[in-house]
Amino acid sequence: MHFHEVRNPALLDQLLTLIEDFTPVWQPLPPDTVDVDLTGSLTYFDDNPQHIAQMIQIRALALYGVRTTVGGGNTVQLATMAAAATVPGRRVTIVAPTDAAIAAFLRPRRVADLPGIGPATAKALARYGISTIGELASTPATVLTRILGSAAGRQLHARARGDDPRPVSRTALVRSTSASHTFARDELDAGEHRRALLGLADELGLRLRTKGEVCRSLTLTVRYADGSTTTTRSRALPEASHHSPVLAAAARDLYAGLGLQRARVAQIAVRAEQLAAADDAHHQLQLGDTDDKAHRLKVVADAARSRFGTHVVKPAALRNTTRKPVWTPDLGFDDFEDERTALSTGRRTPPQHLPPCLGSQLPPNPSHSPRADHG
Repeated sequence: MHFHEVRNPALLDQLLTLIEDFTPVWQPLPPDTVDVDLTGSLTYFDDNPQHIAQMIQIRALALYGVRTTVGGGNTVQLATMAAAATVPGRRVTIVAPTDAAIAAFLRPRRVADLPGIGPATAKALARYGISTIGELASTPATVLTRILGSAAGRQLHARARGDDPRPVSRTALVRSTSASHTFARDELDAGEHRRALLGLADELGLRLRTKGEVCRSLTLTVRYADGSTTTTRSRALPEASHHSPVLAAAARDLYAGLGLQRARVAQIAVRAEQLAAADDAHHQLQLGDTDDKAHRLKVVADAARSRFGTHVVKPAALRNTTRKPVWTPDLGFDDFEDERTALSTGRRTPPQHLPPCLGSQLPPNPSHSPRADHG
């Protein structure tokens, strides 16, 4: 179940309270998704999943003004894929719990639509002529283990046939943290998208380091201008990390994998998942001290942020690029030219009130040289 335009964690808590009226078994996936188990509710209300989903949608819209997209199936995987495949105007997609219905839903879809398959795995399968979930399900598990490895091959073979034993458990601890950026207007500029990713990665990295945690995977969610269409991609990190440049690089790779062409983006969210204590994480040693220097710089920057605020240190790409025109009548230089530049190029002599250290560092003005004065 996916709630649209939920930007406040308190609002998500209220929506979870609404779901509590229908079932006590739910698992939140911040910032705006929840897995719900309606098995007991079907018997209690003597109703069908489609009608219960519609009642939740109506209440969420009436009480909180939140639109909801619902996907249903007999496994978490099917429900997730059904919600992702739901067109904006339909709002509910339920996959019937029969082998024929599950096969009809899964087999025509791309392998990249299967949870757990990223761009690299999809390319590896494509080299062997496997481009749909149906072709993946028809491939023997022994062949897939040779292509993808033992564990991944067996897991994807099972999921391609609709087998997913994961339960919806309310007591399960969802170890993740997320950050999102909502643009002031629908943003077409890919450069602005990447700046937002850098800012989100920097925010998540600081949050993880402050709490002494690291993450093992990253999820990118892009919401488009219509407010209901989203794209989500996930990637496991080479090693658990809370280093902002590592998170930023992974987020940029996920964004590049979307292949967006002048897409109108309303919101970008990045979620750090599979959190663990930093003391328990392993770090691969590297030749040279470049990596260590970057980590030491982060320690100093974090200390400054903790004392003076998060705004005092930030990546250079996130600086405010807006400059006000500078106009001084006695200088006569361009509106956006810096006065210091004019002084250093000899277009203005240093005034007498400048400190000696500054005046001594500026090159002399040729028009005021002794030779020019006597000429």
